[in-house]
Amino acid sequence: MTSRAAPRPVGTVTRGTTNPNRLRRMDRWIAAAHGAELRRAADPVAVDLGYGAAPWTAVELLQRLRTVAPRARVVGVEIEPARVAAAKPYEREGLEFRHGGFEIPVPRRPLLIRAANVLRQYDEGEVAEVWARLCARLAPGGLLVEGTCDEIGRRHVWVALGPEGPRTVTFATRLGSLDRPSDLAERLPKALIHRNVPGEPVHAFLRDFDRAWAAAAPYASYGARQRWQRAVRDLTANWPVTDGPVRWRQGEVTVAWEALAPRG
Repeated sequence: MTSRAAPRPVGTVTRGTTNPNRLRRMDRWIAAAHGAELRRAADPVAVDLGYGAAPWTAVELLQRLRTVAPRARVVGVEIEPARVAAAKPYEREGLEFRHGGFEIPVPRRPLLIRAANVLRQYDEGEVAEVWARLCARLAPGGLLVEGTCDEIGRRHVWVALGPEGPRTVTFATRLGSLDRPSDLAERLPKALIHRNVPGEPVHAFLRDFDRAWAAAAPYASYGARQRWQRAVRDLTANWPVTDGPVRWRQGEVTVAWEALAPRG
């Protein structure tokens, strides 16, 4: 009798580019937005999906989650076996690495799946299917965070999804690096990056954000943080911003998905 081969992981190998601290903005937002849910759980499991050629992002995710949820565990999942083997020496209590893909090969349904810079190489038409597959693996009350950032984490845009689907889009930046808010367009996640054209909601949002930023220019004398906060406050008149000044001061703004979702 022959043994059955292990199922092939779902997905394709990414470039694997990674750097320490690259995902700090996303991690801090997750800790603030989802920390209470992780803290309430008896065994909160988080997945760092597609962590890349080095395990830094998974190591850092565990550190940051444990500041708000001391029982949190992180599983790094990679589709490239050599990357899993290279990460194994970094395993410790609360941190492990597994070979896999979008099927999320963990026995307990996770309360968090973070997929950063994973879907960048996929076609836009594949995103909805991947989102649905990942959301189906979430535990009740779970969160999927999927997005894109630059190589050193200065600019980042991500979508937050629950088991029911997409909820919000967050734009985050190191304010000193920003000329205008639409600079973040190059880091839009795959579901939105090709929709930054006239007639699409995300294009209108970034246009209005640039106008609010220009109108807030007098606040620049107090610093980029004050200018950003004023611009975001003006945006709330016409866009469903879901967060408040505490997050705005971090160089963030979060908007309801329905307002930015692609037409059609």
